[in-house]
Amino acid sequence: MGKLIYSMGVSLDGYIVGPDGRFDWAMPDEEQHRFHNEQARALGGHLLGRGPYETMLYWETAEEDTSLPDYEREFAAVWKQLPKVVFSTTLAEVEGNARLATGEPAEELARLRQETDGDIAVGGATLAVACIEQGLVDEYGPLVSPAVAGGGTPFLPPLEERVELELVETRTFASRVVYMRYSA
Repeated sequence: MGKLIYSMGVSLDGYIVGPDGRFDWAMPDEEQHRFHNEQARALGGHLLGRGPYETMLYWETAEEDTSLPDYEREFAAVWKQLPKVVFSTTLAEVEGNARLATGEPAEELARLRQETDGDIAVGGATLAVACIEQGLVDEYGPLVSPAVAGGGTPFLPPLEERVELELVETRTFASRVVYMRYSA
């Protein structure tokens, strides 16, 4: 059974989206993008909240844009094939290799694990917190950018209980972004 991984770009002060709704500090350069490609290629599926799903819709057709660098088209090809489960109370339908969740996170995770092989990622702070509170997240992977957002959507909103973690890996990119992988 694969791990459930929560990994997103985050500002130094802990935000995945700033108070203005922007997250441009988290835009990967080529080195980081190739790292993301490797990570996405190893996944068996992805759980997404509505916001991350809508943000990532771009990648459903980006493979066709020949003006993009090869590493971005490569990511688009991987993303397009990846099975996705979208948690939303406002969307009536989803596109591509995605389906709307009909159950709670634990139920949907179990179902996706039966349907796929490999690790599964969770995207979006609200959905991630629901998974964390249910003890479902096995690994955390913030990519910390050298920027202070000053507020916005936190990577980890307040939790009911402390979660103990063990640092497994660190990697510093040329862009000064630091990836930290923690095991729960």
